[in-house]
Amino acid sequence: MYGAGDVRVVNAPDPTLIHPTDAIVRVTQSCICGSDLWPYRDMAATDEGQSMGHEAVGVVEAVGKEVTKVRVGDTVIMPFAYSDGSCDFCAEGLHTACMHGSFFGYGGLNGAQAEALRIPYADGTLFPLHAKIDKALWPSILSLSDVMGTGHHAAHIARVAPGRTVAVIGDGAVGLCAVIAAKRLGAERIILLGRHPTRTVLGREFGATDIVAERGDEAVSRLMELTAGQGAHSVLECVGTEDSMVSALNIVRAGGAIGRVGVPHYQSIPAGQTFVKNVIVGGGPAPVRAYIEELLPDVLEGRIQPGRVFDRTISLSDAAEGYRAMDRREALKVLIAA
Repeated sequence: MYGAGDVRVVNAPDPTLIHPTDAIVRVTQSCICGSDLWPYRDMAATDEGQSMGHEAVGVVEAVGKEVTKVRVGDTVIMPFAYSDGSCDFCAEGLHTACMHGSFFGYGGLNGAQAEALRIPYADGTLFPLHAKIDKALWPSILSLSDVMGTGHHAAHIARVAPGRTVAVIGDGAVGLCAVIAAKRLGAERIILLGRHPTRTVLGREFGATDIVAERGDEAVSRLMELTAGQGAHSVLECVGTEDSMVSALNIVRAGGAIGRVGVPHYQSIPAGQTFVKNVIVGGGPAPVRAYIEELLPDVLEGRIQPGRVFDRTISLSDAAEGYRAMDRREALKVLIAA
């Protein structure tokens, strides 16, 4: 990406092993994330450009001499953040806070919307798949690299549990995966706040019991009406705007919790409102590496189908069109196939 709206497919040098803990992965599937649209809309023009993409599955083509857990030929899931797998934060399951980690497509590291890329700390980052995968499951497998794990993170932070009422703000791919996560964790009622009919239909199929298509104050009023004036026990904020956070604070039940996973485009959260209502607010970049082992069996056995959020498949050469389609809301989430 060379600036707002300026996506180009270019030839770049093949990735090479730099450190003995590296691996090279040939990408078989990647995708465009909703968070990629923020720079697509407002990135300042640059001469050097930024390699994009942070979600992928692929095949290991080379490993450094200190890599022991993945082998050449392994098919792997690449989480959107790399991590060493051995620091205190990784041991606690918070891989996105790894003391030696960071994010793909950031700080000069190449992104996953590419034919291949270098993986730092391959043993701690990559998740090898040893089961035989049905072709139809690959989009759902890919979702574990980010959006499904991120939706699950929102639900986990917001303390979703059986018998609870959950509100999901946002009908994008993460919001829809948050509906899946809330259903999976036993929520009794799931209210999806979204206004795009094709997406909210999918949300109902994933488990949403109610749809609130209004926005702002009207949406708050409608949700409070649906919950007899109490609000939702758990609010999953999957957008990242100031308006969405204000809505989350207004609809969360006293003593409830907000799990925020939308990349924040606001400066602060009102302290008084969270204090008076005894509300917990948490969340951030999802440590999806920690969630893959838990979520993968449900994908393999068909109990959840997060791959349905992909509604368009393109080749890498058509990446610019994929960005345009998502920006114009002509596509929910675009899969890039090798």
